[in-house]
Amino acid sequence: MKKVQAIIIGGGSAGLAAAVSLKKNGIEDIIVIEKDSEPGGILEQCIHNGFGLQTFKEQLSGPAYAERFIRMAEEANVRILLNTMVTKLSADRIVEYVNPEEGCVQVQAEAVILAVGCYERPRGGITITGTRPSGIYTAGQAQRYLNIDGYMVGKKVFILGSGDIGLIMARRMTLEGAKVCGVAEIMPYSNGLPRNMKQCLEDFDIPLYLSHTVTEVFGKDRLEKIEVMEVDENRNPIPGTEQYFDVDTLLLSVGLIPENHLADQAGIRMDPATKGPVVDDRYMTSVEGIFACGNGLHVHDLVDYVSLQAAKTAEGAAAYLKNGKPQGELRSIRNGNQVSYCVPAAFYPNDPPEKLTVYFRVRTPMDNAELVIRSGDTVIRKLKKQKLLPSVMEEALLLQKDLSGLTDDITIEITEGGK
Repeated sequence: MKKVQAIIIGGGSAGLAAAVSLKKNGIEDIIVIEKDSEPGGILEQCIHNGFGLQTFKEQLSGPAYAERFIRMAEEANVRILLNTMVTKLSADRIVEYVNPEEGCVQVQAEAVILAVGCYERPRGGITITGTRPSGIYTAGQAQRYLNIDGYMVGKKVFILGSGDIGLIMARRMTLEGAKVCGVAEIMPYSNGLPRNMKQCLEDFDIPLYLSHTVTEVFGKDRLEKIEVMEVDENRNPIPGTEQYFDVDTLLLSVGLIPENHLADQAGIRMDPATKGPVVDDRYMTSVEGIFACGNGLHVHDLVDYVSLQAAKTAEGAAAYLKNGKPQGELRSIRNGNQVSYCVPAAFYPNDPPEKLTVYFRVRTPMDNAELVIRSGDTVIRKLKKQKLLPSVMEEALLLQKDLSGLTDDITIEITEGGK
């Protein structure tokens, strides 16, 4: 069986950034495995700008951002296998893949980085009654059809869910001449970034129906009409609030889920909140030598953060390849009041990094709140937060002196009103 130092599964923004970082950290014998015919992942269909402000200090389109990292990977002589599907991953880091040139191949890696991305929740994952006509797509599917294949999916459109892809497609469809009749969001607040709410809905006078959902679709061959209803605090439809929209297209932007079937195969512990692997401060999963990053770990707001976190993951993998697993007992980083999850979720107090950024999201929108980081009864840091939104990923910075020698877990929580 062939052996390599590192295998990166996924050649999108996370996989490319991890590969470049591995090379910078002295790891030469690596393979990136990508199922599509070209690297770049979902970025290739994201033709709008707004990418790269953090990484390159300029606004780029998705393909332009991907091209920067593809070029960096080429300059570093990263080997990328295209049109290659990983079919199996074991706990002892044996990766099985298949492609037309080599057939079915098994490779033993000293370290594996999962950069597998995420997928959209389809119609089958939500409750919408009615027929099964054509004209119902996930927002990402519609984006690919329009931006890659040049196919206009519809003329009268309604969007369920205010996730960023759905908001961006509301603007894109409008610019292409479609009529976007509205966006329904089951929560009482938007799940998209504030800038996308402004640029994609408000600037085009597209109505947003908060605390509403699509309850039924009508149509035989093609979608003809949808029913939209208001929901109560338990997200149950309220009788008598029915509205009907004559549309030929329904786009679903109802959540992104990390692609985790390979992690499940390897027996990796998963976080029920993120639906991705639980990782430590080196981004190693519960299975030694297997790391995770990008949207396959937890869903990010911006691709710049994906690339940054993937580079940190590669640094952790490189340190493992050179020095082995850190010694000592792991301590947890827990999500406390009003915090839905923390990534990473553990750290080594006997060997903490110089700086550790913990990413988290809040459960509900809050104004004038306070971020509190504590270990047992000891408060490590407090920070005022003027505005917090579930759609915006937050960061908490922990320093080596904060982590070193701790005997209790860390809890990150939000206190409303700064109390």
